[in-house]
Amino acid sequence: MRRLRQQTYPLDYSFLYILLALFLFSVLTVYSGSGQYAASDPFYFAKRQVIWYAIGIGLLFAIAKMDYRLLQKFVWPIYISGIVLLMLVHFFGVSRNGSQRWLDLRLFEFQPSEFVKIGLILFLAHVLVRHDKSNNSRRIQLMLTLKLAAATALPFYFILAQPDLGSALVVVSAFFAVLMISGVSLKLISALLALATAFIGVLVLLHQYFFNVFSLFIKPHQLDRIYGWLAPEQHASSLGYQLIGAKQGIGSGQMFGSGFAQGTQVQSGRIPEAHTDFIFSVIGEEFGFAGSAVLILLFLLLIYRIVLVAIRSDDLFGTYVAGGIAVLIAFQVFQNIGMTIGLMPVTGLALPFISYGGSALLTNMMALGLVLSIQQRSNSVLASDTAWHSARRA
Repeated sequence: MRRLRQQTYPLDYSFLYILLALFLFSVLTVYSGSGQYAASDPFYFAKRQVIWYAIGIGLLFAIAKMDYRLLQKFVWPIYISGIVLLMLVHFFGVSRNGSQRWLDLRLFEFQPSEFVKIGLILFLAHVLVRHDKSNNSRRIQLMLTLKLAAATALPFYFILAQPDLGSALVVVSAFFAVLMISGVSLKLISALLALATAFIGVLVLLHQYFFNVFSLFIKPHQLDRIYGWLAPEQHASSLGYQLIGAKQGIGSGQMFGSGFAQGTQVQSGRIPEAHTDFIFSVIGEEFGFAGSAVLILLFLLLIYRIVLVAIRSDDLFGTYVAGGIAVLIAFQVFQNIGMTIGLMPVTGLALPFISYGGSALLTNMMALGLVLSIQQRSNSVLASDTAWHSARRA
C-alpha cells in the first residue's frame, strides 16, 4: 500500500459553529421536552445530554486528527463486527415499546444499528474504490450494484427484524447515495427504484388480499404506526394520539412560538417521547416557525458543507464516505421532521444532534469527525476559504 502523505490543511471551523448552535438547540429542547419524565430532577436528561455531547466532541476531534484512509485496512473487521452486534441484539437484546434494538452493557444501553450505519458507508466506499473503472460496461456495473446490495442486505435484514423501520430506511438511503456518487448508470438506479416501488405495491396487495403473507414482512407494531400515520383522526385515542398532539403543538406555535418551556401540548404530556423522537414538536410549539426555520437552515448549512468536502476531496474513498454521510444526515433530518408533521410515517428515528440519546449522537459525531478528517487532508480548497484562512492567520 502506498505511503499516505502527512500534510493537513486548516480545520473548517464552520462545522464547529454549526455544531455549537445545534448543541444549544438540543440542550434547551431536551430540558423542555423531558419535564414529564423527570419530575424529581428537571435537569436529569439535559445534564446527560451535555455529557453525551462532551464525549461526542472528544470522539469527533480524535477521529478528525486520524487519517481516515487508514480505515480502508479495517473495513472488513468493522463490517463483520457490526453484523455480529446486530445478531447479538437479535438474540439477546433489550426489548422496549415493541422493539428489540439495544444491548445492555450495565452502565448504559448500546444501540448497534446506529454505529452500523457508519460501518456500512465505509465498507461500501471501500468496495467502490476497489472497483475496476477501466471496464465500465453494463455487466460490470450490474455486478458492482449486486455487490453493494448484498453488503447492504445483511444489516438491513437484522435492523428491520428488530423492528426498526427508520434505521433500515437509512441503510437503504446510504446504499443509494453511494451508488449514485459512484457514477453507476442512471438507468440501473431507476430500475432499482422501480423495483422498490413495485415491492411496495405488492405489499399493499398482500395487505388487502393475503394478510397472513403480508404479516411476514410487516410486523403489527410497524403496521400500527402506518395506520396512525394515514388516518390519525380515526385513531385519535391510540395509534394517532402522538401525531395529532405533535401537529397541534407545531401549529399552535405560529410565528414565534409560545415561549421556552411554555408549550401547552409538550408540557402537558400530550406528546409522548417529546425529548427523543418527537423533539421537533417542542421546537415548533415553543420557538415557532422562526425557530424551526433557523434549525432547518442549520441542517442545510451542515449538509452543504459536507457535500463540499465530498466534492473537494482528492481521494475517491473520501468522496464516497463524505457523500454517504451527507445523505445519512439529510435522510434522518427529512424523516424525523416529516413524521412530526404527518408527511412521513412514524418510525422512531432520532433528529440528528438534537434528540436525546447517546448512541445516535455519538454516531453522528463520529460521522462528522470523519468528514473533518477528509476535509483537512484535501488540498482542493475553494478560493474563498483560502482567503478566509489567510485573514485568520493575519
